[in-house]
Amino acid sequence: MLTLVVAATVTYLLTPVARRIALRWGAMTPVRDRDVHAIPTPRLGGIAMLAGFAAGMLVATQMPFLGPRLSDGRQTVALLSGAVLICALGVADDKWELDALTKLAGQVLAAGVMVLGGVQMLYLPIGSLGGSGDDFPNTFVLGPVEGAVLTIALVVITVNAVNFVDGLDGLAAGVVAIAAAAFFIFSYVLTVNGSLVRATTSGVVAAALVGVCLGFLPHNFSPARVFMGDSGSMLLGLLLASTTITLTGNVGPNSVTTDLTPTLLPLALPLAAMALPFLDVMLAIVRRTAAGRSPFAPDKQHLHHRLLERGHSHARAVLVMYLWSAVISFGATAWAFLSFQGFAISLSAVVVVAVVVTMNIPRLRRGEGTFTGLRRGVRR
Repeated sequence: MLTLVVAATVTYLLTPVARRIALRWGAMTPVRDRDVHAIPTPRLGGIAMLAGFAAGMLVATQMPFLGPRLSDGRQTVALLSGAVLICALGVADDKWELDALTKLAGQVLAAGVMVLGGVQMLYLPIGSLGGSGDDFPNTFVLGPVEGAVLTIALVVITVNAVNFVDGLDGLAAGVVAIAAAAFFIFSYVLTVNGSLVRATTSGVVAAALVGVCLGFLPHNFSPARVFMGDSGSMLLGLLLASTTITLTGNVGPNSVTTDLTPTLLPLALPLAAMALPFLDVMLAIVRRTAAGRSPFAPDKQHLHHRLLERGHSHARAVLVMYLWSAVISFGATAWAFLSFQGFAISLSAVVVVAVVVTMNIPRLRRGEGTFTGLRRGVRR
């Protein structure tokens, strides 16, 4: 909690500073056809986010309780190095709008720096496919090259997934905060109930990430006074991927007892937590490719755009996306702790509520508007 509060406080206090820097540098988000904001808005919010994350991690490493439990101080340095690189890349893009190939190269570089610093996936829980190790017989142990390639791929995919979902005020920060909170709960239970000290690093990173998002949201929720820009969205994507990597790089699935969670959950949970932005990315790729366009060509058919088309207001569309993110993320977490019957009943109930909220509220509001108009006409 202290790590979270420090990260949130520093981010909250420095976001106005980042906004002033953006105004002075001319780092503004113009109004384009696919955008929903009405006036040019300053970005560079990632600068404040980076400072908040660094402050949270610094406090965590200095605390007598957490410091010795962090699996490897070298990993913390590697995480911060990757975060600085990708935030710097995002700042350059916010100012000069880099081309897609340059951004991709920068993302690979940032991920590669983390790999060199020891932040790397070591296994996949698919031992039946062969290549399993003696320590974890149910896992596929990755070699140095395989682990590096998979780690870099996960970082790049997550970075772009978060960047894709950053289309409405407060959307990306809220979705990432929910995903990180679900991942924190899982890491915390592994650390406390499962006595797996090696899960501490992923838990601390997740807590700091939640704090960063919560500190930024008051400035970014509709109507936003500042955008995170690519400096923020790419940073959040890298840190979200890092929660997965630092867990699977330190804790083998066979270390997790079967009465606590299925063996696949250490890998399935982060995928579930990021399901919403991943789904948006896949739909965009299929949609644009089918239309004969580049997968990177922007459009106005993302999930949040479709919610607006269904009649949701800007703020309510964001809240609906929050709801579905929570259903998926915390549903995956509940899978670890509830019986199958309890899990099925709980998930079914919340899914029904989420579907009703998503599909019916705009129609109800339109109906209310029609009824009100008729009633006013009768009075006249």
